[in-house]
Parts: sequence; structure tokens; C-alpha cells
Amino acid sequence: MRAPQVHTDEQMQVPLLDLRLQYASIREDILSAVTRVCDSQQFIMGPEVERLESEVAAAIGVPHAIAVSSGTDALIVALMALGIGDGDQVITPTFSFFATAGSVARVGARPVFVDIDPETLMLDVDRVRAAITPRTRAIVPVHLYGLCADVDALKAVAGPGVHVIEDAAQAIGATYHGRPSGTLGTIGCFSFFPTKNLGGFGDGGLVTTTDASLADHVRLLRNHGAHPKYVHREIGGNFRLDALQAAVLRVKLPYLSEWNSKRRANAARYRELFAKAGLAGRIGLPVEPPRRTHVYHQFVIRVPDRDAMRAHLATRGVGTEVYYPVPFHRQQCFANLGHALDAFPNADAAASDVLALPIYPELTPEQQQYVVARIAERVT
Repeated sequence: MRAPQVHTDEQMQVPLLDLRLQYASIREDILSAVTRVCDSQQFIMGPEVERLESEVAAAIGVPHAIAVSSGTDALIVALMALGIGDGDQVITPTFSFFATAGSVARVGARPVFVDIDPETLMLDVDRVRAAITPRTRAIVPVHLYGLCADVDALKAVAGPGVHVIEDAAQAIGATYHGRPSGTLGTIGCFSFFPTKNLGGFGDGGLVTTTDASLADHVRLLRNHGAHPKYVHREIGGNFRLDALQAAVLRVKLPYLSEWNSKRRANAARYRELFAKAGLAGRIGLPVEPPRRTHVYHQFVIRVPDRDAMRAHLATRGVGTEVYYPVPFHRQQCFANLGHALDAFPNADAAASDVLALPIYPELTPEQQQYVVARIAERVT
């Protein structure tokens, strides 16, 4: 893949993400979908949500997809549907977005943090094995940055009676050994936050499963546990998806594969540019293990003196972000769990040197060349 030649010393603006470009390409279809909902005056659940569920289920290749109000609520309702609560333990990585562990605490269970593999930055299988106790009810692997975790290895470690709940918030369209994310464990949880590869115009989420009875339980719980209306078999929550979000997502869904392919092409171009600049062995690049398809929700490099690099890039017009600066074991709200702060060296190392670069589908080769040139200025 040949990168175009540009004058990389000229100032250029490269935002971390520019959703305006995506919107411009589908604006008329979006406005038509929003108008359709407004004309119907049906804003909560209804046919738009039902059609989204059917269409996403077909796209992922799973028999049951249940739309919910956010990715966080997807995790919460999944845990509730599996009966996980007080006295139960749930293993999560200590390096992820807060919702992964926060959802476990919200249902009354105890998050058990495990360090990450230094290459994939996802759950270290051997450490998971050591963390399992008779009270372990679930493991929550996070498909971080758009790459699936090693789910088969985790399932083998988990054994019978321990559920694998996929936190696939960042990985819609990713595959593992030819199988799509969301189909790999007992239950899958996705986010439709606006910045995701498939993002709405607000919060939204999805739960997937191959288990029909589990799907029915999730559907019951997302509407206060009521069936029929006003008759409550159990206490659920208000986890319903707005029809406006469903309508927007239905417009975007047919483009997801193309957008993911463009993200992958941009990732390949970054690798080529870093190699040409002599940086491939001097900064850490994302890994893509065999038989896993990365969809690059984020393109995360690892650089020494990360904060100085980020400040330098900001002065040159390059947007970046740190995912994530504070692992769970260092969060004040989890101090009562008693985890030793020095027990997670790989997560601490990642928190100090990871840096997300622009990777959105509309990113141009010229912008990527500019980003790499600016990074090269600071790598010695």
C-alpha cells in the first residue's frame, strides 16, 4: 500500500474522530429515518426497534438480539438475567472502560480484577485460572479496541457453571476463529455510543445470545420485569431503546462492513508508514493474532514519555486520547476490594504508555502520513 507524498512539515488538523464526515455521506437517509419516527409519534420501543434487532441479528449471525438503552445497561441486564448478584464473584480485566467492572458492582456482585496480557492488553488466561474460586459465576472478557479476546481459552479455564459474558462494546464486526463477536460466550454486550464503529445519536446498546430462554429473560428485565403490561414477575429496569436511536442505527448498519474495512485499511497504512519511518521497532503497534479479525475501534500505539508525545501532537493539530489512564485497581471506588496496587504490572504499564491515534474510516492517507511524521519528531 503506497502512501501519497505530502509536505509533512505543513500544519494540518487531524482530529481523533470526525463524525461530521460520516453524517454528511448519509445525511438525507438519516433525516428521512428521523422524520419517519417523528411522524409515527412512537418513540419508545416499537417497530423501529424490532426491525433493528432483526437486522443486527442477521448481520452478526446470532438468533437473538435485544436492543437496550446503553452498552452499560447491556452488561447490567446480562448479569441480572444470569442471576448474578450478592455473594457472587465476577472476573474482569483491570484495564478497560469503567462500565466493565462498574456493572458488576451495580448488581451487587464482587468484581475480581485480573492483570492483562502485555501484548493484547486483554485478560491473561493464566491469571484468570488462578483467580477462579467456588464463588466465581462469570468471566467478562473485553474485546478491547476492536479485537476479540481469546474466548475459547477462557471458556476452557472457566469450566461448567461459569458464564463468559462478552464485553463487545468496541468490537461489532470483529471475528474470532471465523465466529463473530457476540456469538462466542453465554451472552454478548454491545454499545451504540456515538463514537463506536456503529454509533447512534445518543446512548444505545445490544444484548446477543443463542439461548432463547435467556433472550426472553433479558426482554422481560429491560421493561421493569413486566409481562403482561403492569404485571411484574420480577424487578427489572428501564433498559428500553428509543425508536429514534433504532432508526438512525438502521440507516448506518448496512455501511458497517465497509466502514470496518476502511478502518482496517487505515491500520495497515499506519503500519507501513511507521515501518518506512524506521519506527516499527521503537514504538508498540497493535497486535492482530492469527484467526482474529480486528475492526480497529481504536488504533492504539505504545510510546515512552506518552504524555509529552500527546502534548506535542496536540500542538501540531493531531487529536489523540488515552484509553485508559487509571486501571480499576487504582480507582477510589474500588479501594474496598483490597487488591494490592502492585499486583497488576502489565495494566499499570499500559496505562502509562498507550495512545490512541485517529483511525476513523474517512481519515485520508495524507492525514496519516502527517500523523506519523509528527510522531517521528519526538521518537529518538
